[in-house]
Amino acid sequence: MKERETLIQGLAVIGDRRTCAYISRSGSVVWYCPRRFDAPAVFASLLDAAQGGSWRIDAPGLAFMSRSYRNDSSVLCTRLRSSSGELEIEDYMPMNAAFHGICRSLSAAPENLRVVLSPKPEYGMQEPQLQQKAGAVSINGALFLYASHPLRLEQHRIVCEVPAGERSWFVLSEQEQHIQPQALQEALAATQQEWKKVTSHITYHGPYEEEVRNSLRVLRLMTFAENGGIIAAGTTSLPEVKGGHRNYDYRFVWLRDAAMIASALTRAGSDGEEERRFLSFICDAMQGMPEPVVPFFTLDKAPAPEEHLLQHLQGYANSLPVRVGNDANHQLQLDAISNVLLAAKLIYNRFNTREHWELVSYLADYLTDHWQEKDHGMWEETQKQHYTSSKVVAAVSLEFISEHSQEEAQRQRWCEAAAAIRRFVAANCLTSEGAYAAFAGSEAVDVSAILFPIWAYTDAEAPEVLKTLEVLERDYCQQHLFRRHLVDYSSKREGAFLAGTFWVAQYWVMRRDWQKFEQVMGAALAFMNDVGLMPEEGDPATGEFLGNMPQTFVHASLIGAVIDYKAAQEKEKK
Repeated sequence: MKERETLIQGLAVIGDRRTCAYISRSGSVVWYCPRRFDAPAVFASLLDAAQGGSWRIDAPGLAFMSRSYRNDSSVLCTRLRSSSGELEIEDYMPMNAAFHGICRSLSAAPENLRVVLSPKPEYGMQEPQLQQKAGAVSINGALFLYASHPLRLEQHRIVCEVPAGERSWFVLSEQEQHIQPQALQEALAATQQEWKKVTSHITYHGPYEEEVRNSLRVLRLMTFAENGGIIAAGTTSLPEVKGGHRNYDYRFVWLRDAAMIASALTRAGSDGEEERRFLSFICDAMQGMPEPVVPFFTLDKAPAPEEHLLQHLQGYANSLPVRVGNDANHQLQLDAISNVLLAAKLIYNRFNTREHWELVSYLADYLTDHWQEKDHGMWEETQKQHYTSSKVVAAVSLEFISEHSQEEAQRQRWCEAAAAIRRFVAANCLTSEGAYAAFAGSEAVDVSAILFPIWAYTDAEAPEVLKTLEVLERDYCQQHLFRRHLVDYSSKREGAFLAGTFWVAQYWVMRRDWQKFEQVMGAALAFMNDVGLMPEEGDPATGEFLGNMPQTFVHASLIGAVIDYKAAQEKEKK
């Protein structure tokens, strides 16, 4: 596979809300973890073309035309062309059907096609055992390929020849069962109906409608339907710095990210089902959990495993190491806990409920007892500091959640802790220029500080905020895109941080500066690809996508900015 086919910006994703698969512009499946988002991949050519495995469609001269999803579902249609005509590939993962896996339907072949499936189980660490059975090929007894045309084995590959003019279909199933065309049609109908049901929980109309709908699709795709866990991204080790070592596994449920997503959905007018399931997920995950509160969980609601390296893989664009698991799993991240409280407050206000109050009050007590400690901050630094954003969001979350306490002593205790945090920030967390410092005693600033007025910690035009914005635009901005500040690594070597850029756009809504808002939004949205996916970061100079994709944190931040913009525009019209 050529590198141009596996660029991050060229990826599309299909999924069944259990797991997902990534498809390149050429129609190749380049990443797929059967059965669960965080399971070992059987196709991982995204990280190593030779050793990773893929499922490709070969024909001389085939070139990309266009692609799109059907309505708000994740049924993907890719259109290719050659000198002989056009080919349409319809890809989806069945939902509420008789089987799970990947379904592929091809229109009449414009010329002879060669479909090649090269499985590499367990990230390529396991030898593929292929066995022909009646009407199928078994892959290590765990996956089964069915097809409209005869399948043959070539070494460790499965090959299917489709003559020109003939339609074809393929099913890579997790279950061994005889699949006929009728079953494929029934699976597609059931899948489309299930997506219609999933999308019914929230419908958005207004400015940036297509971009918000794309983002809602991403959030739905990255939700583990079984228990409501929302993963940060469906990939591992796509680099924040191309050719560098900042490559991490994001296939886990981060408290911070998922809480911000739940908040965005609530504010966007959701019926509350997904957000309330998130609270239930956190409540179940934290039962009996020892301190400190872990910042993210597996889909089994357990602490994430420590990372290990897949040393046999070359990595995306030779970016090493390739990691599975995440070593930030035992860090103290005060902002992660605080964001759960902010999400709970929004849910409580919107739906007039106090569900899971025992967990929520435990987290508030935890913040009250531990806010004085250094933590690892929003960016999961290895160096512990008094990160200003951690302190600020702790104060805000305690103030907000105290409104829902029915015990005067409890309410007073939380408010007193919040007041103490405010005094600490005022005394310790300003630079010599008067901007909010990235951490106590630092002269650097971080884009997370632009959230302080959005969180209602301070006024949008407070002197500290204005000075912070001045420094951000002077030292951390390129072409209206904003970098974050890192302690462990020079962020000048990274791309722009897209979630932070959306926060800046959201800030300009508060200032009613529509020109600034549109400039920053436009700069960030340049990193939304043709099917609506956004990565963690983008290179302002080259336009290259960086980091795992799609990054749910980024899509939630987009929704938050647009919802505020819509509300402000409607208010101005009155």
